[in-house]
Amino acid sequence: MALTPEDLRYTEEHEWVRRIGPTRVRVGITDYAQSQLGDVVFVQLPDVPRTADAGESVAEVESTKSVSDIYAPFAAKIVVVNEELTAAPETLNADPYGAGWLFEAEADDASWLDTTLGELLDAAGYQGVIGG
Repeated sequence: MALTPEDLRYTEEHEWVRRIGPTRVRVGITDYAQSQLGDVVFVQLPDVPRTADAGESVAEVESTKSVSDIYAPFAAKIVVVNEELTAAPETLNADPYGAGWLFEAEADDASWLDTTLGELLDAAGYQGVIGG
């Protein structure tokens, strides 16, 4: 059974979102996603800074099985990427909720971010998506 931490928000595209500041979040792929991908061999991170629309493809994760797009969970400015993944893409498999994060995004307004995060799936909702 895939790990689904209670303190995160989730998308139906198998990404997690962790608030790390009033207007900033960190984004990665879920444990379920990395297990479905298999061994991750390459990560193409977005250029920063970059403004992205909700649902826009901003990165790619390549595994021995396939290539998967990573989408912006909401409209925001991508401000930081996890450069460590360039040299060690397998970190996505080993620690998807920790060292395997992909990027950080900045919203314009804290109250807007509150509302937007509230619209994403909670852990129970995401478990419903993956059949957990």
